[in-house]
Amino acid sequence: MVKPVLPVLGLFFALPAGALLWQGQDLTRSFAAIAAPPELLEGCGDVPEAVALAEELRDRALRIERYMAALDTRKAEIALAETTLRERLTELRAQKGSITARQDGATEAVRNDIDRLVALYDQMKPAEAAAILINLPTDFAAEILMRVQPEAGARIIAAVEPRQAALLTAQMGARSVRNP
Repeated sequence: MVKPVLPVLGLFFALPAGALLWQGQDLTRSFAAIAAPPELLEGCGDVPEAVALAEELRDRALRIERYMAALDTRKAEIALAETTLRERLTELRAQKGSITARQDGATEAVRNDIDRLVALYDQMKPAEAAAILINLPTDFAAEILMRVQPEAGARIIAAVEPRQAALLTAQMGARSVRNP
């Protein structure tokens, strides 16, 4: 014989709910009153250990809330700092790009100037070019001699006095060693 326990229990709970609906009462208020947690010290106010434990739990809850609030504040600060750093990084990358472009432009301008100077020395007579080169700083004169056409460079060095030609040749060799 099967016991009809489940239908009886369903009827037991459904009848009061149906009666409340029939009367037009708000069910949520009734169920909320049943489901509301009891006060923490309800019925234990005279036990000192329970009171101390309840106070300790309240203090811990407050500390945890403060700690969580501080964590949220730190998260917001970190997010703001991260955003600021990313913006700054973008600015610095843009500045680096513009600086590199300016340096490349300046380097190109210097190369063009040196190429024009070299072309000028290529067109000069060896004796005239030698007279000018011996009055220039040795490293600059060696740089020009390294860049002129080899035949023109040989004629210019031949037109320079031997001591000065030795210095220029040594400077040219030292330049080649420094910049492989």
